[in-house]
Amino acid sequence: MPSTVAGSSGRQLVSLANTPVELLLPNLVLDDDPARARMPNIKIFSGSSHPDLAQRVVDRLGIDLGKVVTKKFSNLETCVEIGESVRGEDVYIVQSGCGEINDNLMEMLIMINACKIASAARVTAVIPCFPYARQDKKDKLPIIPGRAESNLQGQLYEFGAISPGAVFGTCSRAPISAKLVANMLSVAGADHIITMDLHASQIQGFFDIPVDNLYAEPAVLKWIRENIPEWGNSIIVSPDAGGAKRVTSIADRLNVEFALIHKERKKANEVASMVLVGDVKDRVAILVDDMADTCGTICHAAEKLMEAGATRVYAILTHGIFSGPAVSRINNACFDAVVVTNTIPQEQHMKDSSKIQLIDVSNILAEAIRRTHNGESVSFLFNSVPL
Repeated sequence: MPSTVAGSSGRQLVSLANTPVELLLPNLVLDDDPARARMPNIKIFSGSSHPDLAQRVVDRLGIDLGKVVTKKFSNLETCVEIGESVRGEDVYIVQSGCGEINDNLMEMLIMINACKIASAARVTAVIPCFPYARQDKKDKLPIIPGRAESNLQGQLYEFGAISPGAVFGTCSRAPISAKLVANMLSVAGADHIITMDLHASQIQGFFDIPVDNLYAEPAVLKWIRENIPEWGNSIIVSPDAGGAKRVTSIADRLNVEFALIHKERKKANEVASMVLVGDVKDRVAILVDDMADTCGTICHAAEKLMEAGATRVYAILTHGIFSGPAVSRINNACFDAVVVTNTIPQEQHMKDSSKIQLIDVSNILAEAIRRTHNGESVSFLFNSVPL
């Protein structure tokens, strides 16, 4: 309690030295949460796409998920209500590009904007699987014999000016949707992007804000060493030429050889032919790719590898989309295991197929968030798995 002491002028002065702060400032609310003492001024919110991953991230960091309510109006418009103050906070919104991708993307944009106009100091979008990443350029399409195209080459074919066997490249009228998504995130108010294994690394250049593209490679290497006893006699295989850089990096780290499969497509999601480049005879073949959608490519690749003399075949994928007939194709294929990370929810897929196994990357995302919040370098995560 306050005590009185005599001042130099003889007046009585009140000493507050031993007075509890609650009596001095009765309206002060003390934050006794030890988690906020460890990581102050941080809020992590989860979207609807992958709440389990967001919960794993906050459990790893020792904090609670922020309160947010997402709902849809009767006309299917998305409504988001942030349930706590974010003024001056470092905000992270975890939303993966999976499930109902368009709805989830719109939900994330609304959440980013809601936090930004509520005076958040910084808003970071944590997007484990970046939506529309495969639409990163204008593809070239061949002339299909027997079909007129609305371009000069098609007209020449129709009028007999070129032979039926001639094939030419023509720029399609396709959009670059990955760039559009980047613009939308920036306009919504995102200050920073954290993602994992972008389908094309140049997508980082679509942004004018910092982008941290994390890699699942350290976790993949750890899984191979712990779960494939004969990994020393393995060969790392890319199912297409575009993944050559990815497999050579893993092969170098394991000190094994690599191979690749050249594929030609008739159209999207349909593979016409495959040619194996490399020797897989009497070896364990490990297919590595960044994503698998309908799984036509990796299943055909597995057949090709077994025909070429591989003893066993594994597939390791960062993003297991598994749409359409993917799971049934995996069940009928010659894989020993198909290993995916949890950037996309896999609970139902694992129930439908005993071959599908999981690598948890929540520790990598959590450590990236912690390092970003504390202003530390995240390059450590490019080669190492957090303990």
